[in-house]
Amino acid sequence: MVAAYRLRTNLGSRARIVILEQSDRLGGKLRTVPLAGGPVDVGAEAFIGRRPEMPELLEELGLTDQLVYPAGARPLIYAGAGLHPMPIGTLMGIPADAQTLAGLVDAATLDRIAAEPSVPLHWERGGDLSVAELVGTRFGEQVVRRSVDPLLGGVYSGLSDTAGVRATVPTLAAALDDGAPSLSEAVRRALPPPSTAPVFGTLRDGYGVLLDALERAAAAEIHRETPASALRRTGRRWTIDPIGEVDGVVLAVPAPQAAALLADAVPAAAEHAGRIPLASSVVVALALPRDSGLPHNSGILVATGEDLSAKAFTLSSRKWPHLAERDVELARASFGRFGDAELVEADDDRLIALARADLETVTGVTAEPVATFVQRWHGGLPQYRAGHDAVVAALEAAVADVDGIEVAGAMLHGVGVPACVDSGTTAAARLTTRVAG
Repeated sequence: MVAAYRLRTNLGSRARIVILEQSDRLGGKLRTVPLAGGPVDVGAEAFIGRRPEMPELLEELGLTDQLVYPAGARPLIYAGAGLHPMPIGTLMGIPADAQTLAGLVDAATLDRIAAEPSVPLHWERGGDLSVAELVGTRFGEQVVRRSVDPLLGGVYSGLSDTAGVRATVPTLAAALDDGAPSLSEAVRRALPPPSTAPVFGTLRDGYGVLLDALERAAAAEIHRETPASALRRTGRRWTIDPIGEVDGVVLAVPAPQAAALLADAVPAAAEHAGRIPLASSVVVALALPRDSGLPHNSGILVATGEDLSAKAFTLSSRKWPHLAERDVELARASFGRFGDAELVEADDDRLIALARADLETVTGVTAEPVATFVQRWHGGLPQYRAGHDAVVAALEAAVADVDGIEVAGAMLHGVGVPACVDSGTTAAARLTTRVAG
């Protein structure tokens, strides 16, 4: 949708811009639904506030008044069957010193973290490996499962085992490339400078407001429930089924669909896209009675190996001031990690029951919801495994050799909303140059 909006801006009112949407609604993994008398996001519910893409896009679309920031409540980690404050001063859960994880991991692990700078580090400049391998060999398994997995799982619906250092913690890879003598020192160098700016932002009335504004601004011809079924070169143009010939195409689709569509036209690109796996997940939104007893924290991340089904809870009414004004208390439970499809396929009643049971276990809240909503995200998030950056570079290079086609989306340079906005903007700019030129 961002690509369509940018193309409209770049090419003017006379251009025919077509969106083929395989589902019955626009927005991909953004969705706002009514719940207990107000809007609730059941896909992405926040964006990184320190990146410029979203504030700039909201300003362009006249939506600056929709921008809101968190209340300042801190998150918790559920590990060892208990709640712990989220460690401060880590990089995606990776500590710079032992004191950071005091209380979250055992004494032996703290000693290991403290001694890590004295252990020789072997890092190949420009290389890559999984976060689990790097952190586990330096700091131990408890750091991986109790501190790193909960954060990476919240972002990618995966584990440290399926996350490459270079793609998921790029500043850490850069510090290691620059010769940091230990992992502790690399984390210290990679940590962002202290800032009072909000880390996250969201929209007061949900992402649906943004989707509606983009649809109006793009003024595109939209075909819902119409997947692109084939793509082939026709002279200097392209034919995309079922709409026929076009001057150019932006493929803003998940990696497997990109691989299928590129198989005949750009087989080298298809091969690389096919190497990016997807993870599925489920969000269960709960509207609880007022004064249900939710803790005054923004959320709870769950360590790997705990006796729970949920991987995380967002305590929405504690996290966002505008949601605290509602006459209900809102929370979201998240389920599903890469390779674990069982929960995604469970029926709504079971998922709601699991969400309530796990919420009671971690918070003691037993109130019966006044409303619920279950949202499944099949293949919702690409996995940035070790070597992901090289795969994407090869994919983009193969596409760049062919006029009139671009790729965009979460499979490339970031799964967050700002990264996808940037991806759509970049694809539209390149396609504009090729089509207009």
